Amino acid sequence: MAWSAAVAGAALVLLVLRDVFHTLWHPTRHGGLSRLVMTTVWRLSKLSRRRRTAGLAGPVGMAVVVVTWSLTAVVGWALIYWPHMPEAFTYTPGLRPYDHAGFQDALYVSLVHISTLGLGDIAPTQGWLRIVAPMESLVGFALLSATVAWTLGIYPALARRRSLALRISHLARTRPTTDQVDADAGAAILDSLAADVSVVCVDFLQYAESYYFHDGDGRISLAHQIGKAVDLAGQASAARHPDVRMSAAVLRAALDDLAVILDDRFLHSRGRAREVFEAFARDHGDPDDA
Repeated sequence: MAWSAAVAGAALVLLVLRDVFHTLWHPTRHGGLSRLVMTTVWRLSKLSRRRRTAGLAGPVGMAVVVVTWSLTAVVGWALIYWPHMPEAFTYTPGLRPYDHAGFQDALYVSLVHISTLGLGDIAPTQGWLRIVAPMESLVGFALLSATVAWTLGIYPALARRRSLALRISHLARTRPTTDQVDADAGAAILDSLAADVSVVCVDFLQYAESYYFHDGDGRISLAHQIGKAVDLAGQASAARHPDVRMSAAVLRAALDDLAVILDDRFLHSRGRAREVFEAFARDHGDPDDA
C-alpha cells in the first residue's frame, strides 16, 4: 500500500514537472497535458456562437492548465504523505493524530506546503519526509514563477501576430498595383513582411498555446489576413526588378514555413500553403464572431 501510493504520487509529480518543462522551457509536442487541456477548451469554445465565450478560449485554457498542474502536483504529494500518517508526522496539541490521518488530511498538508504557507500544525518528523516537504514548496514556487513567465511571454507573441495581420490588412486596403510593387519600396515592404512572418513562426513554436487565442476584429486576425500576403508574394514574383523577385521568393519561403508549422502542430490538413491557411481561417471562425 505505502509503496504503491508513493510510486503513484511520484509519477503524478513527475508528469507535472515534465509537462511544465516541455510547455515552457523546452517547447515540443511532448507537453501532452497542457496541449490536451488547451485543445479541449478550444473545441468547447467553438461549440458556442457567443462572441465572448469564443474569445475567452485562450485565457481560460491557460488558467485551466495552471490549475491542472497545481492540483495534480498536490494530489501526487498527498499520495506520498498519506501512507505515513500519523506516525511520521507531528501534530499540534489541539489535534488528535489518528483523527487526522486520512487522505483529506494528506491533501491539506500538501496544499500547505505547495502554497509555502508553512502553518506547522501538521509537520513531517521522519528524515526523508523533512526533505521531500520543502521540495514541494520549491515546486510550488516554481509553478508560480512559471505561470508569470508564461503570461508575460505569450501576450507579446499575440501582439506581434496581430500587428503582422494589421500590416497585411493595411497593404491589402491600399490595393497596390504591379508597377507600385515593382520598385525598391516594394522590395523593402516584402522583406519587412518576411521578417515579421519569421518572428510569428518562432512564436508558434515557442508559445504554441497562442494558437488557441482568438484575435477578434478581422483586421488583426492573422488567420483571415495571411492569405493576402500569399497573394502579394505571387503578385511580386512576376516583377521585372530582380530585388523584388528575390524579396518575393523570401516571403514565399517564410509563408511556406509558417504553413508547415501550423499544419504540423495544429491543423493536420496535409495541403499546400494556401490550403493550410484556408484551414487556419476556418478553424478560427468568422472574425466578426470571434
